[in-house]
Amino acid sequence: MRKNRGKILWVDDEIDHLKPHILFLEEKGFNLTTVTNGRDAVEMVKCDQFHLILMDQFMPGMDGMDTLRQVKEVKPNLPVIMITKSEEEWLMDEAISEKIEQFLIKPVNPTQIFMACKQVLEKSKIQEEKATSGYLKEFQEIESRLQEKLSVDDWWAIYKRLVKWQLEFDNHKDTGLGNILAEQIQTCNREFAHFIENQYSGWVNNSDRPPMSPDVINRFVAPFLKKNKKVCFIVVDCLRYDQLMTLLPEINRFFDVQVEYHLSLLPTATPVSRNAIFSGLFNDDLLDKYPKQKKALLEHDPGLNQYESEFLQDQLKQLGLPDVRMHYHKIWKVDEGNRFQNRIAELAQVELLTIVVNFVDMLAHKRSESDVLKEMVPDESGYRLAIKTWFENSWLFMVLKKLSTSGFHVVLTSDHGSIKVHQGVVVGADKETSTGIRYKYGRNLNCTDKNALVLKKPSEFRLPELVPQTTYLIAKNDIYFLYPTQFRKYQNLYKGSFQHGGISMEEMLVPVAIMKGLQ
Repeated sequence: MRKNRGKILWVDDEIDHLKPHILFLEEKGFNLTTVTNGRDAVEMVKCDQFHLILMDQFMPGMDGMDTLRQVKEVKPNLPVIMITKSEEEWLMDEAISEKIEQFLIKPVNPTQIFMACKQVLEKSKIQEEKATSGYLKEFQEIESRLQEKLSVDDWWAIYKRLVKWQLEFDNHKDTGLGNILAEQIQTCNREFAHFIENQYSGWVNNSDRPPMSPDVINRFVAPFLKKNKKVCFIVVDCLRYDQLMTLLPEINRFFDVQVEYHLSLLPTATPVSRNAIFSGLFNDDLLDKYPKQKKALLEHDPGLNQYESEFLQDQLKQLGLPDVRMHYHKIWKVDEGNRFQNRIAELAQVELLTIVVNFVDMLAHKRSESDVLKEMVPDESGYRLAIKTWFENSWLFMVLKKLSTSGFHVVLTSDHGSIKVHQGVVVGADKETSTGIRYKYGRNLNCTDKNALVLKKPSEFRLPELVPQTTYLIAKNDIYFLYPTQFRKYQNLYKGSFQHGGISMEEMLVPVAIMKGLQ
């Protein structure tokens, strides 16, 4: 017999007939207090501490529903299980609206009552214990897989498993395994960086490759358009797979969702990866075709993604879809988003509705500049929660709900993810070097192979040689680049911030959610 499993108040005018049930629960370790009417139940709740109430509906005087309402006024979070002879649906609806935990129909046997109490009082503990044992087993399996020759599909599968445990531990923070999981993700990222170094140049120079940024439209959007189906293509800048998974419970209320992936180009930065998505081109071909883009890069113009609509129109022509009616909209501010969602009805006639959303990327960058945001988003879990809270109250969610009944298929993806950086590394560079935190390009840059992928022949990675002797540095692991001048200042500013541009599963393995409305 287990002791101290919880203190239960049982309210039933026929409590004397329930002695066998009471004895059974006491033998299982629960502490039972009984009363025969609702008024006494409310008074007991006011003066004593209970973990659960078992409540009959039909009692003389104050019935179960009235008692439930008064109990909730005193202890709003006290769980209640209703046990009644009635099978009336209206009663079930009333009880559910008052947030009861379970609804049981008499007659019930002692085991039924026990299982209901166990589920309410011990569910979290059981799930936590299961999560602990489940992860420790999977820890060994993932470690073993790292010794094998892995494909990019294998890496996607490993990353999904790691994210599954991240989300699990978000709900069970007392397991004590969060740090072990974080260390395993670091180990995986070191191996993933080796994998990318060995495979990337082969992919970008071969049509037989996993889906990458330039392939997104052709692979995931064009097939719908070629079947004369309307598509809404949404790019949420900097959205990671783990963050998308926190949004899916709400999205699944309106859509059937299939999640696939693509690989972000290197560097995992918006001017490279998002322009590749909209143009269908690798960065070297993009700059050859659009000289104005090369000029903007050389001048470090902040508007490096201002031609996305033009790129998309040109790509549609290349894909044999020159007559597709399209609308492109980039949204930075809440007011703009609200105005846009009010236009969904009039935009329902377009065949390709394209939306670029910048909130997640803005949150990542603004966090390093704001103590308030650092406190609100202290870690990966906090970042996921902030994005979930934003999404559930956002214009974007309202747009998706409207699209679910408007005949659109929705393809939602990102250009790249982000990673929390911890280790600052000094890079010597001149004033013409780019300003990125996780990647640099310029003349004769140097860094150790341990900390960065050093590209002295950019063409092998389909990157442009912007000036003679252009070198690219692309950070590995949780590295971020700093200059020798004011090293301490910027080390403290960026340490623990979310950045992108480098090589990691979080930055490169980008989710693609393909959605079809349920209605």
